[in-house]
Order: sequence, then C-alpha cells, then structure tokens
Amino acid sequence: MKNKLLHILTDANQYISGQSLAKSLGISRQAVWKCVNTLRQEGCVIESAPNKGYLLVSLPPHINEFAIKQHLKTSVIGKKLIVLDTVGSTNDYLKSLGGDGCPNGTVVTTREQNRGKGRLGRSWIGNRDENIAFSVLLRPQLALRDVMPITPLAGLAICKALRKTTGLDCRIKWPNDIIVGKKKLVGILTEMSAEFDAVEYIVIGIGVNVDQTEFPEDIAHKATSILLQTGMYYEKSRLLATLLGEIERVFTRNRLELPPDTLKEYVALCATIGKSVAFQRNGHAVSGTAVDVTASGGLRVMLSDGTVLTVSSGEVTVQGIY
Repeated sequence: MKNKLLHILTDANQYISGQSLAKSLGISRQAVWKCVNTLRQEGCVIESAPNKGYLLVSLPPHINEFAIKQHLKTSVIGKKLIVLDTVGSTNDYLKSLGGDGCPNGTVVTTREQNRGKGRLGRSWIGNRDENIAFSVLLRPQLALRDVMPITPLAGLAICKALRKTTGLDCRIKWPNDIIVGKKKLVGILTEMSAEFDAVEYIVIGIGVNVDQTEFPEDIAHKATSILLQTGMYYEKSRLLATLLGEIERVFTRNRLELPPDTLKEYVALCATIGKSVAFQRNGHAVSGTAVDVTASGGLRVMLSDGTVLTVSSGEVTVQGIY
C-alpha cells in the first residue's frame, strides 16, 4: 500500500488531501497517515499541512525504485527494474532470473551487496548505501565468438557517463576496469549462459565506488571513489539512471559491435595502450607493450622481438596501474 501511495504522491507533485488519498487507495485516512509515517521512516521527506494534505518533497537519498524511474529515459535497459534491500551478488541474483526467462534489459540493483564478485573470484564489498552495484541482462542473438565486444562497450559507456557527470578524467584499464589516475573506480564482470554455440543470456555486473572512503588494507593503495576524487556526494539513483541510459545508447548505436569510430573512441580512453604489460600464455609469463585493441575487443601486445600477440582474456598486469 505504501508503494501505491508513493506513486500517487510522486505523480501529483503538489499537495493532495488525506481524503483524496484514502479514496484512491480504498483505505481509511488513519491508514494513509500510517503509510506516510512509514515512508518518512524510510527516508522520504513528506510535508503535511491542515486543509492541504500531503506533499512529497524528496525521495530517499539511497538507491530506490521511484527515484531511478524518475530519471530513467531508456527504452529497454531497466524497463524491468528490481531494487533490492540487500543481496549477496546482483550478478548471481540476475542469473537465476535469466534462467527463468526474465526479459532482455532486466536490471537488478541493491542498497547492499555482501558477496559481490570481481574477476578471478575476487570479492567486491562496500558498506550499505555507499556504492552503486547493479547488473544488466541481455538476450542478444549472438554466437559465442561474437560476444567479446560487450565488455569493452560496457566499459566505454560507464567511462563516458562518469566523465560527463563528474568531470573526472576516467580511463579504461583493459578489459574491465575504470580508473582515475592509477586507482580503480569501477569494476565490470561479464558472465553468460550458452548452449552449444548460441548465447542464452549475458549478465553484466558493474560496481561503482561512490561514497566509500575506506577500503580493505589489501586494496587501499589501488582503490578510490567518486567522493574521494571530487569531494562531492552524488545522488545515487540519478547517477544509476545516467549510467543505464549511456549503456543503452552505446549498445544500441553499435549493435553490440566495435565499429571503427567506436573502437577509436575506446582506444583513446584506454589507459593500457602504450604501457608495459604482462600476462600468461600457455603457462608462461609474457611481457610487452600494449599497442592497440582489435575490433573484437582483444588487446594487441608487441613483444621485444617485434612479434604482436592478441590477448583475448585473462589477467593482464599494467605497469604503473596496480
């Protein structure tokens, strides 16, 4: 009932009487009053005045469905939006829905994620309401060999949105991190379900360090947040809507591919290019200089003898960037 009440107050954008609310909801005015108090306890600012009724002044500062939808301007991404209070991992939650047939563009986000995942089994954990954690499900009609551009496209979208919104000089650390200077601001983890050569669904998990000011000792030297970099607090629901909007624009415009113009834009923002890198190849350590990114999203590395190898996946260490 409180959600229906909040919908009415949000749409009204002016004072609405308790009697009108009671009639619309089919409840008593006393029940309306109780719902209003519950919403206030959850962070909504609602004014009340005799002979006027109730006015919604502001929604909660934390991630919430109503604020996200107020700012969301997408056609597909986020049209099915699930906002959780707490979850182990948004990726795991959305993968379970993917197996049950949830639609293309479904988004799951949460106020608290306590078993967030990074690459290679690493954990990603922040305090409640400090960061933005969300996952997007896609059902592209792609073969397995054609899915590689999705992660760099997601990275490009997030990087562009954060540069525009915060003014930070965000860069992409190939293949899946967004950095500021030498520190990580955003992590991206792409997972998928496929049968034979056909992709059933892809889940892109994204974690943005927003208000976090302290990090575990083992990553404190290489992690940062928007607050630490700008000294400013950003409304998380609005910021999430902005990120989702840019993801849809980048994915739609490029049809989940990396055409020449977009690839050029990605390379220009890729902090890995020109740096000394190291990686594993057939169980052996290999090092060289990152020189380019391929049309499928692979990293081209020139070795000391002039040989150029393409790295398609796996861990790449970049000199000077954690």
